[in-house]
Amino acid sequence: MKTQKYIIPNSIGAKDIKILRNKLGMTQAEFALFCNVSKPTVERWETSDKKITGPVTLLAQIVLRHPEIAEQLMLPEKKYPLRLWYYYLDTVCTIIDVDIINQRVSIKNYTDNLIYRAFGRNEHPTFADYEEFLRSRCFPEERDKMKLMLRELDIPFYDPLMIIEKTDGRMAEDDFWIKIER
Repeated sequence: MKTQKYIIPNSIGAKDIKILRNKLGMTQAEFALFCNVSKPTVERWETSDKKITGPVTLLAQIVLRHPEIAEQLMLPEKKYPLRLWYYYLDTVCTIIDVDIINQRVSIKNYTDNLIYRAFGRNEHPTFADYEEFLRSRCFPEERDKMKLMLRELDIPFYDPLMIIEKTDGRMAEDDFWIKIER
């Protein structure tokens, strides 16, 4: 016989799903994305007269007790024309918005672990910090046979952002990578 270690709800009702979704200020489609289910699943949950089971019961309990969690996970509105998504494996660690022309940077971290943050402890990186971060995700400019590597990537000159666009900023020795959104 298994020993129960946690007090978790076995089920949740349609009314509770609606309350949770409304408390979060989400549409059914947004709530579906938040729960990683389809919109028809949320529609079914909200109209069901049966008890709803599964991971959503625990998610509902956590978010109802701590609504700030949803706020912390919210994607910020894009501040500047360029957005970089800094990942560790499949987990978003930092969102970086960049205005190259005016040399401005804005970030939002999604982890408390400094090792996984794009700028570590620095919550307000400068444009110079951003440029250094980009260089850290590329092969060094001084590297032997750098021109051959650029030719292989079909890049005319050393530009860290262009290199990251081709390589996703992946380095051989780690599992971090970058998705670029323009």
